[in-house]
Amino acid sequence: MADEKKVPGVGTYDGPAGGWGALRAVAEALKGQLAVGRETSALRRVNQPTGFDCPGCAWPDPKHTSSFEFCENGAKAVSWEATAKRVKPEFFATNTVSSLWNLTDYALESLGRITHPMAYNAESDTYVPIEWEDAAWRIAQALNALPDPNMAEFYTSGRASNEAAFLYQIFVREFGSNNFPDCSNMCHEATSVGLPQSIGVGKGTVSLEDFDHCDALFCIGHNPGTNHPRMLSTLREVAKRGVPIVAINPLPERGLERFTAPQDPLEMVAGLSTPLASTFYQIKCGGDLGFLKGMMKWLFDEDARDLEGGGTGLIDWEFIKEHTVGVDALRADIDSTRWEDIEAKSGLTRAQVEDVARIYGQAKRVIVCYGMGITQHAHGTENVQQIANLLMLRGNIGREGAGICPLRGHSNVQGNRTVGITEKPDDALVAGIERAFGFKPPKHHGHDAVRAIQAIRDGHSKVLLCLGGNLAVAMPDPDATFDAMRKLDMVVHIATKLNRSHLIIGKEAILLPCLGRTEQDMQGNGLQSITVEDSMSMVHASEGGLEPASEQLRSEPWIVAQIAKATLPNTRVDWDALVGDYDRIRDKIEVVYPAFKDYNERIRHPGGFRLYIAACERKWATFDGKAHFLIARSIEEDPQLLGAYLTLTTVRSHDQYNTTIYSLNDRYRGITGRRDVIFINPDDLKASGLSHGERIDVEVIGPDAVAHDGTPRAVRGFIAVSYPIAQGTVAMYYPEGNRLVGLENFDQESGTPSYKSVPVALRASNKTGVPLDV
Repeated sequence: MADEKKVPGVGTYDGPAGGWGALRAVAEALKGQLAVGRETSALRRVNQPTGFDCPGCAWPDPKHTSSFEFCENGAKAVSWEATAKRVKPEFFATNTVSSLWNLTDYALESLGRITHPMAYNAESDTYVPIEWEDAAWRIAQALNALPDPNMAEFYTSGRASNEAAFLYQIFVREFGSNNFPDCSNMCHEATSVGLPQSIGVGKGTVSLEDFDHCDALFCIGHNPGTNHPRMLSTLREVAKRGVPIVAINPLPERGLERFTAPQDPLEMVAGLSTPLASTFYQIKCGGDLGFLKGMMKWLFDEDARDLEGGGTGLIDWEFIKEHTVGVDALRADIDSTRWEDIEAKSGLTRAQVEDVARIYGQAKRVIVCYGMGITQHAHGTENVQQIANLLMLRGNIGREGAGICPLRGHSNVQGNRTVGITEKPDDALVAGIERAFGFKPPKHHGHDAVRAIQAIRDGHSKVLLCLGGNLAVAMPDPDATFDAMRKLDMVVHIATKLNRSHLIIGKEAILLPCLGRTEQDMQGNGLQSITVEDSMSMVHASEGGLEPASEQLRSEPWIVAQIAKATLPNTRVDWDALVGDYDRIRDKIEVVYPAFKDYNERIRHPGGFRLYIAACERKWATFDGKAHFLIARSIEEDPQLLGAYLTLTTVRSHDQYNTTIYSLNDRYRGITGRRDVIFINPDDLKASGLSHGERIDVEVIGPDAVAHDGTPRAVRGFIAVSYPIAQGTVAMYYPEGNRLVGLENFDQESGTPSYKSVPVALRASNKTGVPLDV
């Protein structure tokens, strides 16, 4: 953009991921939260064997080879939680909810930690203090007043521990509901639904050690530098072994290009960096099905040619014959897919797709990593299954150094699902709960996140309990979501910091402040540890060391137990005993889930233990004991995009984790002090008659063009940024871009909203003076 006009807050970044830029960002994060001593003490314990697990991403911990086992964004997450800033009752007394609504999301969370339980007072339009016992009683009154338990929704954030999530689902199921909207519904539900149909398990099949043995690594639809930064160290080691790393993504991401390890003195002092991706192809957003089918098409054709020439072929027919079904139907589907369509949909040439496929075909051990660029589409479940197909064609499941690696978001989102946060309980879970607690839980399917909001919108659900998170802002179609949540009889948030969801009141609203991961959790039997599960099914203990931010804070398990006791006078669960010693919670988890055998003993070993993944041993927990090749009937990843000129994808900034915004900067993309931008390919800008730095409107076209209130679905006055994104694709920050995603636009199999696939048109805007911190 050297020849482009200067735009305030829009520039370029030429450095590597990590390096001195990361260290400066950590220093700024610590300084900004005014608690350098407290936060530095916390950082010394993050991801250590006797410390706490990082409250950021779910990338597994290394073998503790360094005294500093955290990344830039992990340090930001710790400083954000360990902040010295406080939101006390005096603050709420002088700030109405209506006035707080006018603050930006960034400003709201920057206020600091909530210190006391609070309840909304309609007369003053403020939150006022409430005693813990009174809060539990009021929540119980609201729940028990419902004619049907299924008129309540129970949301869970991925930050919740295994212990808290397990107690939460036991409480809700004893109450009589399976309505469990949770954050995984909005990110990797396509994995949780798609992979069990393919290989019998809804998790990845690789361990961290497998990266030491792979011969090729594919990174599809993810940005490690921002979303799972500790992965950069793993990528660096793979690259240093000379292993090809193939990146497939619409945007060039610095975290896939080169990295300077802050823990490496030589690289830091000499200004060196390690190149990461050996091959980087910019795919059109929505082109993954075409690309994956193109790779398989080359593989089938090349296998046939090699066999005809007397070779051994590229496809592992022995593995396929012994372990799988469905390959003939898959081959017929692939044979019927035309190269012309693959090129048009993916935005890649046939030669490019074949080059990538050739790398895959020449490697014996291949890992495919993928993120929400794969899952957040109308056919996200099929995307995941095509990756599984590709890996199975060469036997790359259940082999050392090979496998499928879905990159989860929050540090325990996978653990939440493992211990029962699911709206679709299976027979084993139902039987396990009855075995452990003596009551029969309901068997019907409940609501996921989208269906929960729809039920609230339609007046079917009247109470919402949120175990963490920022549900209203995370959901698509915020105007419809906000309006729906204002109809609630009661909304309850268990939280550490203030966010916009807390300002959507309904008739009643209660805020319950909880301990963070960094803080000491003292219960009747002394200092407690909780456990979490990372993206590679490793379960380990986490024990905070800081004094709580307020003496009024309570742990999430304790809060759940108090609400349960108040709501269920005839409960079959000894809540006090469980909360008094978390070992007892883990004993019950072990009864419900035999895979946690010797749970308490195993988490006391440094590094914890790995849960059993049958597919790693080529045992398939499917209905017939076989792995399944599954067909995607077309290459239309998002059917509504047919004929669309541009496709919008939402992305995170570098100073962001989910809906939490640490600053208004996005260092790797050259953005400073603002979020009102849309990244556009220069040729698409020119074709639209627009220019870099111009204020533009972004309008949805197609089936979702009109919002629920009858107005055009659009955002206005955003800054056009000329950027080397794939042609045909534009990008905006999440959650600002959520207004363009319809509530009804989701994957019908998994319920995952289509955040990555919105057909849009760009127009010059007459809106001026938009603040930089929108």
